[in-house]
Amino acid sequence: MKYNDFQIAMSHPQEISGMIAFSAGLLSFVSPCVLPLVPSYVTYITGASFKELTDAEAKSKLRWAALFHSLFFIIGFSFIFILMGASATYLGQLLTQYQYWIMKGGGVLIILLGIHFTGIVNIPFLQIEKRFEMRKKPLGYAGSFLVGVVFAAGWTPCIGPILSAILIYASTSKSLAKGILLLTYYSIGLGIPFFLSSLAFNSFLSVFDKIRRYMRIINIVSGLFLIGIGILFLTNTFQDINSFLNSLTNP
Repeated sequence: MKYNDFQIAMSHPQEISGMIAFSAGLLSFVSPCVLPLVPSYVTYITGASFKELTDAEAKSKLRWAALFHSLFFIIGFSFIFILMGASATYLGQLLTQYQYWIMKGGGVLIILLGIHFTGIVNIPFLQIEKRFEMRKKPLGYAGSFLVGVVFAAGWTPCIGPILSAILIYASTSKSLAKGILLLTYYSIGLGIPFFLSSLAFNSFLSVFDKIRRYMRIINIVSGLFLIGIGILFLTNTFQDINSFLNSLTNP
């Protein structure tokens, strides 16, 4: 991969693909597989108790620890997702002659995953969860990085469809840099709310109590989001929109 590839990939930050990847990360954060687990992850990676994180005096002492542990945790799962994006793009480049069918087949698959997400039709094998658990966290910031890696590697199926949509699109990218960039956007979308929730733990708990009442609506929105991406794949509208935006930035 050449440095020029990164310059080309970064020269169009307003591409709809980047915005969609970022939005996918946000939707992943508020999904039923991640949002309820955030308090557990924050206490686990910081090594602080729930009481310490909610106590005003203790919380001020833990602020810097929470900041750095959260950053290393985010870097850990971003590392895995970006590797997945690079791998998907590389595999897609090896199958260049089949990219038309990858787009069409991927579009159908993403629509089916979206329908599953809405709850209209349940696909049994997507209900199976596989998680890697670490009973005791390794010490230090390296431990937080490793927990982030394990979090990404043990990705649960109910978030998998959103991630799969971005990976399928990454597989159709013409440059490795663009595939990496797509998963970077995704990781940022997932990482920012986690980072903010670890710094403002009490505020997160307050917001979480309100959000969890609307989990069903969030699932439906996520499903419609996936169905919309699938339609863009099937109609090749993704490419048309990106070409139009590129023409605006490069008159």
